[in-house]
Amino acid sequence: MAETQVDEKQAAKDERRAARLAKQIQAFSASHGGAEAQVAYIGQKGARIVLVGEDGEWGDLVASSYALAQAATEKAGVTVHEDFDGEFAAKVRTGPYEWTRMAGIQVGGPSNT
Repeated sequence: MAETQVDEKQAAKDERRAARLAKQIQAFSASHGGAEAQVAYIGQKGARIVLVGEDGEWGDLVASSYALAQAATEKAGVTVHEDFDGEFAAKVRTGPYEWTRMAGIQVGGPSNT
């Protein structure tokens, strides 16, 4: 019986976490004319939800588990891609900040120190 109570409490807690993440996803989507997502497992830390808005802006959220990330994207009602490539990746609009952080040293940008 005690194990059932623990499972029920954990399920309720996960449900609240998924609802909070879904609310954040929906807010991002509303701010950017819609959004699509990709969920990536990041080890013991959980899963990363990468969001790409219709306007090319992007952001990410971290969920404590892959299942929680999937539940949140499902609740939010966004399209979820299996991979971050092709047409989906081409929607991302990057600016000078991303370019200097990703390849700053190689292209003469500021160092990452």
